[in-house]
Amino acid sequence: MTSTVPTTQQELQRQPESAGAAAVPPPDGQRSVRRRLARRWARVQESGEAGMSTAEYAVGTVAACAFAAVLYQVVTGGSVVDALGDLVQSALSTLS
Repeated sequence: MTSTVPTTQQELQRQPESAGAAAVPPPDGQRSVRRRLARRWARVQESGEAGMSTAEYAVGTVAACAFAAVLYQVVTGGSVVDALGDLVQSALSTLS
């Protein structure tokens, strides 16, 4: 038996019939829940994708960490530290 996701409000409201017996209508509370779910499902389908999924957040986080690691290696490298030291010395000597 395969199950499919209902895509229209009519499919959401349709009751399956079992073994030739007439389907019993759902209680009023269940009908309102089905209506709310049908409206919500319709809004979700209309809106499209409006943001990142968890996998996209994970990839973005890994990329940001890799960039931070490369930047840290560049900044803590000898030549950059020497250049920053020379810049600070130059600035201090100009003030004196």
